[in-house]
Amino acid sequence: MTTATAQPLLLDREALLHQARERAGLEDFGDLWFLEPMDRLLEESNREGRLTAAGHAAQTDSIVRGLVNRLRMVEDIKRHPEILEERVDVAGIILGLPRTGSTIFQRLLASAPGMTGLRWYEAQNFAPFPGERRGDPAERRAHARRTIDGWLALAPELASIHPLDPDAPDEEVIVLGQMFVSTMVEAMNFVPGFARWLNDYDQSRGHEDLKTILRYLQWQDPSRRGRKWILKSPSNLPYAEVAANAFPDALLIMTHRDPVQTVPSYVSMQAALYKLSASVDDREVGGFWFPRLVDWMHRFEAARARIGEDRFIDIDYREVGRAPLAQAERVLARFGIPVDGAVEEVLKEFLAGNKREQRPMHDYSPERFGLSEEAIRRDFATYRARYIRE
Repeated sequence: MTTATAQPLLLDREALLHQARERAGLEDFGDLWFLEPMDRLLEESNREGRLTAAGHAAQTDSIVRGLVNRLRMVEDIKRHPEILEERVDVAGIILGLPRTGSTIFQRLLASAPGMTGLRWYEAQNFAPFPGERRGDPAERRAHARRTIDGWLALAPELASIHPLDPDAPDEEVIVLGQMFVSTMVEAMNFVPGFARWLNDYDQSRGHEDLKTILRYLQWQDPSRRGRKWILKSPSNLPYAEVAANAFPDALLIMTHRDPVQTVPSYVSMQAALYKLSASVDDREVGGFWFPRLVDWMHRFEAARARIGEDRFIDIDYREVGRAPLAQAERVLARFGIPVDGAVEEVLKEFLAGNKREQRPMHDYSPERFGLSEEAIRRDFATYRARYIRE
């Protein structure tokens, strides 16, 4: 008697496009440039992915959701061409190694009067749901809350790693992932082959679409007109020139923290995300992500030299902890936003409600992931010598 071998669950481009069209009741995706990175992601996922059955279902839903967002946006632009006339002012882009305090710093800056950021629920669904009244995204907020609750049920440690909040500013990498041109598409899908391919792919089309999406979001919420946007994503680090070219007037804000802390912390975060949908050993996660982060930094160092120092401002994680208002004011001054007593009160109110001790402690022993402090110090020696003053 032979035992039937379970067939692998595959992701199919045409099936996903069909599901999206069926769900949205729409046909037009607009420019189909995204099919190339989509095909490559699906190919690598089917070849080397470790998706569980639940993970396959989650990936399918995530991909279809992104495609539905695109269909709905294309339709809304046809009906409201004035969307493309929105003037969006991206004043700053935060980059740096992951786990360098960029999330709290983005949210601090976005809380200042005259500032705004991409909210987490918007990143998940940048297009309004059917029947949604303009300016009332209650259903999208509720959907985001359910998503977060589901994640925390499967991986409770995420609560200590990244503060998930539907209404808080978060990373545009989530939006770019819906176009298959960011590390977000591999956050819960172990696809090293796609990661290597993405390093050499021209991601500028994704950022052009991101600019359209920011106009779309500002059109949805006219109160944002005249405000300055603050974007943030650690995955901007290896592709800094793409972001810098897409938003040529934006200040590039680099957050710094010792890689001895950030590397194991980020590897721990990736391990927690993989747990949601894939079967990957902790040491394998460390073996993939440690050299990748080293490569990210090498790519960034070369790009920074080409971009020019005048575009950058450096923010030390320790200084944010010691004097957060002073660091925020340094950046706001470069944005041309005067900091008076009223602004300081808003920033203080934000800080009072977002203290690190209000979340569980994050345990990220490097040994768990096959990492060593000695190796991290060695491979990040140049970066540490320039930015980390011990």
